[in-house]
Amino acid sequence: MDNKKNYKRTLITAALPYANGPVHIGHLAGVYIPADIYARYLRLKGEEVLFVSGSDEHGVPVTIKAKKEGVSPQDVVDRYDGIIRDSFARFGMTFDIYGRTTSAMHRDHASAFFRKLYDKGEFIEEESEQYYDPEAQQFLADRYITGTCPRCQNEHAYGDQCERCGSTLSPTDLIQPRSAISGATPELRKTRHWYLPLDRHEAFLKEWILEGHKEWKSNVYGQCKSWLDGGLQPRAVSRDLDWGIPVPVEGAEGKVLYVWFDAPIGYISNTKELLPESWEQWWKDEDTRLLHFIGKDNIVFHCIVFPAMLRAEGSYILPENVPANEFLNLEGDKISTSRNWAVWLNEYLDELPGKEDVLRYVLTANAPETKDNDFTWRDYQARNNNELVAVFGNFVNRALVLTDKYFGGKVPARGALTDFDRETLQGLSEVRQAIERELDSFHFREALKEAMNLARLGNKYLADTEPWKLAKTDMERVATILNISLQITANLVTAFAPFLPHSSAKLREMLQIEQPKWAELGSSELLSVGHQLGQASLLFEKIEDAVIEAQIAKLQAAKEANAAAEAAATPAPTVAEDISFDDFTKLDLRVGTVLECTKVPKADKLLQFRIDDGLGGRTIVSGIAQYYAPEELVGRQVCFIANLPPRKLRGIESQGMILSTEDYTTGQLRLVTPAELVAPGSPIK
Repeated sequence: MDNKKNYKRTLITAALPYANGPVHIGHLAGVYIPADIYARYLRLKGEEVLFVSGSDEHGVPVTIKAKKEGVSPQDVVDRYDGIIRDSFARFGMTFDIYGRTTSAMHRDHASAFFRKLYDKGEFIEEESEQYYDPEAQQFLADRYITGTCPRCQNEHAYGDQCERCGSTLSPTDLIQPRSAISGATPELRKTRHWYLPLDRHEAFLKEWILEGHKEWKSNVYGQCKSWLDGGLQPRAVSRDLDWGIPVPVEGAEGKVLYVWFDAPIGYISNTKELLPESWEQWWKDEDTRLLHFIGKDNIVFHCIVFPAMLRAEGSYILPENVPANEFLNLEGDKISTSRNWAVWLNEYLDELPGKEDVLRYVLTANAPETKDNDFTWRDYQARNNNELVAVFGNFVNRALVLTDKYFGGKVPARGALTDFDRETLQGLSEVRQAIERELDSFHFREALKEAMNLARLGNKYLADTEPWKLAKTDMERVATILNISLQITANLVTAFAPFLPHSSAKLREMLQIEQPKWAELGSSELLSVGHQLGQASLLFEKIEDAVIEAQIAKLQAAKEANAAAEAAATPAPTVAEDISFDDFTKLDLRVGTVLECTKVPKADKLLQFRIDDGLGGRTIVSGIAQYYAPEELVGRQVCFIANLPPRKLRGIESQGMILSTEDYTTGQLRLVTPAELVAPGSPIK
């Protein structure tokens, strides 16, 4: 428990997965596996726990997918909620409730929450200009606006981001914006929205987080500090959209609650749906510890925005900790749902049946706890074969098989102990404190190592004592060795129960025991003498190369399909309309040497050149600042048009045009230069 206060109960929330696609391994490693480990751990300790999650079903991405598929948004969320819910159940997630933000309970609670803040004067109302589709007759969310990226010239950039170069954009940044709904050119029109003035809560949040929660993980604390140091701004809580919870205010027709405002309230409404009579005990009682398990992209919402909402409402507790993880990459590349670069949980469960715990083990061992980490199929195979099979499984199998062989499957009595026996039992007695220390500080990767160290302890003990060699001469010693080995095996049931629940249950069945209490972890008396063990079977099995190669080939096929789709979407180079030879000869093309090059103030794209043109020198302004640093261009030769009429750009008279070429596959601009040095002013023939 948290060392600052002894709480009576713990409420654990896991980020609501977005219901426009299945869950993938990045979600599992970042949120759901650590949350489930912690919930299982507290339950094993006998503590009062509530574990809450559910599908996040509103927002623009759902409507985009619905339009693409020609179905309703409700059809989309119904389908993916079903896939996600089934995948979690098969994987072994232990939610007390997994709800939905399209439920009547959630709609009513979110509306009431907004209305209370509205009536208290906690919002501000502001007018702003947003893009409007005159043909579809609706305001456009950022993702409904496409156009040319001003940085890389990608013609298929979105209003919030260019997926080619990764730049964060605003809709007004786009060149030649168009509506993704009708293709029409959008117009800027005024609209009114409600905003949560985060700046009103800034002083409180600084004190509460920066002074009161220095124990938070460094990645979480650091991101919060960055936001707070930069100063908080009002954040819109409504949007012009037809899919979502209507804003419960007169005159707000056509406006819904912004999904970031509506979704975290889902934790509360789901709790209320499960416990209609006692839900307030979990959300308003100071004896409840609230923990949010999330990924790093949700830190600002759960550490700053949601607490500001709860504080503004006035009756809710605030989170005691937010143990967020960073991102998990896949085979060295960022996981991308749009590019199908992911390992989807539902497909994994179908293609690798019975391997739920292998995935749990690998993702926990590689957990991106304070920095991004990488999942590879080769590492998955190696960890299974070299750790789960060769260490954990090997030890358990030998202990049970040898007991069956020499003692009919009954636990033998211990005789006199050697120093090595005592050393081994001492290591066993320390395991609970070691695992607890890591779990209580949300270091799941290290906690798993401590559990595996117990299996390593047992494996080494059997390997060093070699009871199979002693069986011919000293059965009393064999009995002692196997008793100690079986006690370690019984402890592995509990040590791995939070991490590998399926394997722990299977091992418990082999031992024919009930689940030991967490407080008994480390005991050398879990199995009584004469206890009849069950039939031994392989706890884990080796994964062959062919299985891994099939998964790698599947990813490669996705990569090739993406490349083909991108190539098809990229416009091929075209030839401009013919001009006469006489028109062409009118162009005075020359080579010049760059004498000076500087950035044009307040113009991200422009560089100012001073060119030695062999004619006394000239100034040219060129829009290539994002592709070259000024200092790397000084001394280089460039090609330019010498006889264009002067033109003022940002108050600077530009006397010509520097030639560059655009790589049509990447959108990058590169200077056209002569292959060899020539005298400045040399004409291009």
